[in-house]
Amino acid sequence: MPERVRLHISGIVQGVGFRPALHRLAQAYALTGWCRNTVDGVELEAQGEGETLARLPRLIVEHAPPLSRIDHIRMDTVPPQQGERGFSILPSPPPGQGRALVSPDTATCALCRQELFDPKDRRFRHPFINCTDCGPRFTILRRLPYDRDNTAMSAFPMCPRCDREYHHIASRRYHAQPNCCPDCGPVLRFWDRTGEPPGEPIANAVRLLQQGGIVAVKGLGGYHLACRADAPESVAELRRRKRRDERPFALMCRDAPQAAELCYVNEQERRALESPAAPIVLLKKRPDCPEHLSETGELGILLPYTPVHHLLLREVSPLVMTSMNRSDRPVVCRTEDEGWKELADGLLKHDREIVNRCDDSLLRLFRGEPLFFRRSRGYAPATVALHRDCTGVLALGAEQKGGFAFVRGREAFLSQHIGDLKDYETEEFYVHQIDRFQHAFDLPVRLLVCDLHPDYRSTAYARERSRREGLPLIQAQHHHAHMASCMADNGLQGQCIGLVWDGTGYGTDATIWGAECLAGDYAGVKRLGSIQPIPLPGGDRCALEIGRTAHALLTLAKRQQDSRHPQGAMLSRMIASGTNAPRSSGMGRLFDGVYALLTGRQRVSYEGQGAVLLEAMAAQDVKGGYPLSFFQRGDCLTLDTGALVNALLEDGRENPVRAARFMNTLSALALAHAEYARQCTGLNRVVLSGGVFHNDYLLSRTVDTLTQGGFVPYVHRRVSPGDQGIPLGQVFIGAAQGG
Repeated sequence: MPERVRLHISGIVQGVGFRPALHRLAQAYALTGWCRNTVDGVELEAQGEGETLARLPRLIVEHAPPLSRIDHIRMDTVPPQQGERGFSILPSPPPGQGRALVSPDTATCALCRQELFDPKDRRFRHPFINCTDCGPRFTILRRLPYDRDNTAMSAFPMCPRCDREYHHIASRRYHAQPNCCPDCGPVLRFWDRTGEPPGEPIANAVRLLQQGGIVAVKGLGGYHLACRADAPESVAELRRRKRRDERPFALMCRDAPQAAELCYVNEQERRALESPAAPIVLLKKRPDCPEHLSETGELGILLPYTPVHHLLLREVSPLVMTSMNRSDRPVVCRTEDEGWKELADGLLKHDREIVNRCDDSLLRLFRGEPLFFRRSRGYAPATVALHRDCTGVLALGAEQKGGFAFVRGREAFLSQHIGDLKDYETEEFYVHQIDRFQHAFDLPVRLLVCDLHPDYRSTAYARERSRREGLPLIQAQHHHAHMASCMADNGLQGQCIGLVWDGTGYGTDATIWGAECLAGDYAGVKRLGSIQPIPLPGGDRCALEIGRTAHALLTLAKRQQDSRHPQGAMLSRMIASGTNAPRSSGMGRLFDGVYALLTGRQRVSYEGQGAVLLEAMAAQDVKGGYPLSFFQRGDCLTLDTGALVNALLEDGRENPVRAARFMNTLSALALAHAEYARQCTGLNRVVLSGGVFHNDYLLSRTVDTLTQGGFVPYVHRRVSPGDQGIPLGQVFIGAAQGG
């Protein structure tokens, strides 16, 4: 007699061709039964020989589609069915809240690219070609389960030929929810400033790009602005229109070999570029790389990840490809009016709705592993596995790089990149995405965790929701959350030393922190090291007016003020009186001030630019640094910032050498603080977090210096060391402090 089992499979098993894979597996092993999507994952009943059924969980894992991720399989015995023939995919139950996971959007696969450019294929040059292994997922999802009716593709009924593919087990598009063709899919259209010209949309867009124009292109998660990368005048015009004078633009290259003409690309970097996630990868520029593309030593490169991109880049490449939004605002996903004409000369747009906007992910490879600047398209909403159960914690993040995290079991649901919550539209997007995640994935909330800063919009949201729903609220200190984030990223338990260097964070003493040596665990930390606080005349203005910070550093060094600054006397009075001159131990501000001292530059065009340019300036083969001088403030070993500035200014060598020696000194500072913390606590593990550790020069030398000093250093791998990674740390602080 045959036997029968029922399996419940959880993980990323929807939108990745999982049910077709089960169907093929059943055919190969002569099993009858059925499978279907549910709000919790995939449910399967299979009937056949007992020996085969006993092996079924292992067979499912071995034959799982490449984009899937199986987290758990539960198998129960059920009564066999009489007279059952074959194996079928059943309709899903009604839409609703669910526990299933959804695949991120994935880049166009090799087989679809081949069809896209095959004149004999019926999808030749079809801008929306996809299959079970590639295409839109999260950005088109409205609700679970992941079926066509629950996505933006519900507006496009399949034609008979696509419907046959969808239901044919041998087809690559068997149960591919976004399946479509030129007869039944979304429609691509092109407009220029005079209206909709005759002709094929891609050809019209290519013509405008070749002529030096700027085209707004609707993609998976939002709009890009595109122009020829080899046309300095076009790039300059794009900068003028977007008001982005100096911040580097991302470049989209046709393929990895073309990227290698502009930058050095090693094997790990090539694999990252060509991965299904298709992130922007920061690469080191070649010496002959055009200067107008980036003022730093790196370029952000990505490859085409949609059919529209492939069609454009086949004709004109490389292209500047930058998001259409202003900095720190949500990516633009709609253009209902004529506003696009302020930024672009043409509009390439389709009629498939972007349900969940999602910016491009950005990373660099650090010793072969990803180091995220921005974790978004291609990664969200894939969960991050945790080393303990933190069910019910909702972490609300910080502010400038807003984000959040829900937790169910040992899985953290991290939001895509959100942006600066000080912007009203971004805050609306943040609140909307919190609600969408909670309801789409049926995520429980029993505890809220937010930043300690009283004025963050994320803090205001947490307080209001705590009051409205009667939920307990924990406020986690900013740098403790950074440290906890790196610990959780590496699955660490127990106590550690944390070196957390960033621009700003609200300290437990109500001052601004940012170059901290902490020791402790998720439940609490002690501050054991920092730098002498720098007065910031004008407060937040110092983030862009870096000459103000340089003036403050000269004050700490007891030196004559920089006569090049026209407001020197006023700044001196502000610092002396403390009027609108809060003191900050932020490492980011120290970088800004040092860059201003070395170059005489008074202002930058975006926050952190001084640090980026200082890293780019540094010579690579410099050994040694400046002497370290400390004083004690209670238990806190504090760097004498003024003494460091004096040593820097007394060094008569060229700026690239001084920039390198300054960062070498900071690596020595990291070791000195870690050694002091080890003396105080006996701890030996050191986690490195905070946005300053995006600096490749500094991070590499700090890891080596700590290792040589007998420490075990840990860096981020799965979430950003910057503020977007803070929610992960808040989760563990909340679980430790709130039970």
